[in-house]
Amino acid sequence: MWKLQKLILGQNLILVNFVAIISIIIEREEIMFVKPLNNIPKEEVKAGEKTSKQVLISSEEGPNFAMRKFSIEPGGGMPMHTNTVEHEQLVLNGNAKVIIGGCEFEAKKDDIVFIPANTPHSYKNIGNEPFEFLCVVPNKTDVMEIVDKK
Repeated sequence: MWKLQKLILGQNLILVNFVAIISIIIEREEIMFVKPLNNIPKEEVKAGEKTSKQVLISSEEGPNFAMRKFSIEPGGGMPMHTNTVEHEQLVLNGNAKVIIGGCEFEAKKDDIVFIPANTPHSYKNIGNEPFEFLCVVPNKTDVMEIVDKK
């Protein structure tokens, strides 16, 4: 009987703790989630060639930052352009020629890329597999402007 009471008490504590956590989340107006990458739709990036984007965490979901995953197929790329927000990126796969502010880099898997706001930059997949990267940007108005169409 004591073991059964202890078990019931333990379950009640878990339930009370769960309710307290949910209350804190609701009170703070924060949303926590885990979602499968394969369920997130891919959108064509019209400014690019053979380039797609998935919005992993939107500006409505994250209070400070949005997270996107870009994929550039072999031979594809993004033309020289600027954005009014900075980009923090992690390369997941492949390799590409990345030009940032007039400096040329070869970015590959596990490289970190930082692009300051309003800095001209471009990407060109130079490999035989998709060039994929995560891109985190602040939740501010972002205006993209094509610098040239080369």
